[in-house]
Amino acid sequence: MQARRIARELALLSMSQLPSKPEKLETQQLQSVALAAVRTLTSEVHDMLETAAAEIERGSDRLLSSETKALDLDSARVMVKDALELAQSAINRIGTAVELPELLQLANQQEVRDYTLALLQTVSIRRAEIDQIISAAMVDWQIHRLPQIDRDILRLAVAEFQYMGIPDRVAINEAVELAKRYSDDDGHRFINGVLRRVVEKPGAKPAEEAAG
Repeated sequence: MQARRIARELALLSMSQLPSKPEKLETQQLQSVALAAVRTLTSEVHDMLETAAAEIERGSDRLLSSETKALDLDSARVMVKDALELAQSAINRIGTAVELPELLQLANQQEVRDYTLALLQTVSIRRAEIDQIISAAMVDWQIHRLPQIDRDILRLAVAEFQYMGIPDRVAINEAVELAKRYSDDDGHRFINGVLRRVVEKPGAKPAEEAAG
């Protein structure tokens, strides 16, 4: 995993902890912010494994029911299909949970922490400007009506390509991946659309200019 990818995830999980006044962020210990994000990830691992175990148990029950309670072949097939889908879901959750310990270990790297802080500082200090940019690119929608996780993903992406010199293509792709992980089923498509309208909007600041 790349350091910046991990930093983006930690920053996203830390966004709700940002102080209302940007100047206070300088005095806030990054360790406490990052630690809270790491604890969130650790809790997520436990929740994923518990959910996977429950799905496996439900799948086992469906298989047993297909053998003992099915009225006919079609109903047995439906029960077996349900059991296989539950098993696949459990496997996917376990696969994700297995990746998280690596993220937790790498989260302690200085490079990761530095970029996490840079992201949080940029979003905090530039929030009004970032929200205005996002709002201008939204069609028949208002930023305050978005789920918080979607707002925060959009803010991080705009901060990166508008003020931190990250190529817009990279920032958008990373935002979409975060949305696939933390938003709902349609969230990543919505976020992709909004960010593409931001970068295509006349007068948008190129990443090179933002970096300078």
